Order: sequence, then structure tokens, then C-alpha cells
Amino acid sequence: MWPNKQHSLGWVFITRMIGIISFLIVVVLANILDFYVGSSLYHSGVDFLNLNFWLLLLIGIIIFVADIFGAFPFPLNLPAPIIKAIGSVFIIAFLLRVFDWVDSTTGNNIYHYFWLLSFVIVPIVFIIVLLAGYYEIIYDLWAKAKIREGSNVAVAGSADNPQAISSPKSWEDVSAELRMMLYEIIHRFREEIRKR
Repeated sequence: MWPNKQHSLGWVFITRMIGIISFLIVVVLANILDFYVGSSLYHSGVDFLNLNFWLLLLIGIIIFVADIFGAFPFPLNLPAPIIKAIGSVFIIAFLLRVFDWVDSTTGNNIYHYFWLLSFVIVPIVFIIVLLAGYYEIIYDLWAKAKIREGSNVAVAGSADNPQAISSPKSWEDVSAELRMMLYEIIHRFREEIRKR
């Protein structure tokens, strides 16, 4: 939500793929452990996870696509809030299934109340996520414009005063310097190994 907090496309892709792969590993391990654990509650939980596997995978893919769009610069990031809002509706659908599963295992009757309440909650959550996403985009644009305006003032001031402070570095400059530093360290380490 704050300026320059936007991650690169590669970082978003790798971290979200790690999340999806971790989810798949957890599902496989839970099914393997189901043969060894004798608890009926655990067996019921694994059955619930298997029944909702495709819904959870769909939620992960929707959030993944939204984050990919969100990593792009304006105006390519405009679909991200809509996709996140759609993902939030699927998350609420999954939570309703969780309440239904809790009802079936404990015998409580809370699912019915949450199901009725969901007709109010779903539109509200959809609108909140949508508005928050577009607010984040607008705030980011405003903050970048303010930074650009400040750097233009600094450049104009440096023409009059050579000792004026240069424009602030962006996160892209910092990440480029970090990559260069890592390259230098690895290169120097490799050179030291070759000498021996």
C-alpha cells in the first residue's frame, strides 16, 4: 500500500509458485499420513481437504493471477483489484464449506446462520477488496508523482546550487546495486578458488 513497496514480477511469480507447490505437497503428505493415523477427525479433515482441493487450487490460481497483474506498472495493474475481489468471494465460499464441515463433525448448527449472513457479507467484502485495491493503485501513483515532483525540484535547485542534494534513489536502483554487489562477491570468491 505504500510507495516503492511493489515487488518485481519475478519475485511475485516465484513466491506464489512456491506457495502453490507447498500446498500440493501438504495435500500429498496429508493423504499419505491418512493411512497411518487412526483418528477419525483426521480422516474427516483429509476427506474435506480432498473434496475442496480444486476450490483451494482455484483460489490460489486467482490470487496468483491477481498478484501477477499487481506487479505490473500502471495501467497494466488495473485488473488486479477486480481479480482479487473475485478471489475473496471464492475464499468466503471455502469458509462456508469449513463451517459446514465443522457442523458435520461436531453436530452444531452454525452453518445455517453463516450461509444466511453470506448474502450480506459477500457483496460487502467484494466492494471493500475492490475499493482497497484501486485506492492502493491511486495512492501509489500519487506517491510516485510526489517523488518525481521532489526530484524535479532538487534538479532545478542543483542548477542554481551545485552542492544541492541529488534526487533520491528508487528501489530499482537499490536492487540493481545489491545485484551488482552479489555478483562482485561471487566473482571474487570464484577468483580466489581458482588461485588455489
